[in-house]
Amino acid sequence: MAIQPFAGGEGGFYARDRAWHPPVASPAYKSTTLRAPRHALLSLGQTRSELTGPAFGHDILNPLDNDLIRNFSQDGSDAIGQRLVVYGQIMDENARPVPNTLVEFWQANAGGRYRHKREGYIAALDPNFGGCGRAITDADGYYHFRTIKPGAYPWPNGGNDWRPAHIHFSVFGHAFAQRLITQMYFEGDPMIWQDPIALSIPDRTAVEQLIARLDRHNTTPMDTLAYRFDIVLRGRRSTFFENRVEGN
Repeated sequence: MAIQPFAGGEGGFYARDRAWHPPVASPAYKSTTLRAPRHALLSLGQTRSELTGPAFGHDILNPLDNDLIRNFSQDGSDAIGQRLVVYGQIMDENARPVPNTLVEFWQANAGGRYRHKREGYIAALDPNFGGCGRAITDADGYYHFRTIKPGAYPWPNGGNDWRPAHIHFSVFGHAFAQRLITQMYFEGDPMIWQDPIALSIPDRTAVEQLIARLDRHNTTPMDTLAYRFDIVLRGRRSTFFENRVEGN
């Protein structure tokens, strides 16, 4: 998903566009009525301890951390499902790359089931798929990982609501307290436009910024399809981060 620099010049201030991000309470997304703030939001600065540690290092990553097809294999077999490469660039509001950033990702398996002890969906577990991984952005802000396409799954929101196929992302700053969380959908999936969570975002263009684009030029022939998903960290047209709805 190509992102162009925003108007205003390098280093300019970008006021948050309230129409771009969803309201904290969205009636169709029922759990928001229970957890939406009822008072004005406050922005609190981070403490010295939050900013100075702990920190992560490149040496904690294993060679297969960005390969969800193989990083949980129990018998040497690959995970079951449509094989994908997901890649993209992390940028600031002026389209400048953000290098050396820890990116985490997690998802359901091909049947739409998470490997979680409280998972309630009855789809089968894949013994060779753990569903999570991580990567470090390179000098130009790019990350990539291999995985399988997650399945859709039902959730108890409106009686017959289903989440579209999606992958969750978190992006860290220079300390673990600086964490942004979002999710990525897949181009062409009609269930995106039936999803109360996605539709809580009032601007269709903002929803489309959460949709990864199929990239046939970067597929691996006879092996994996490629999808590109770029993330904008700040500014008027930042990616929606579900854990930072108060702004950035």
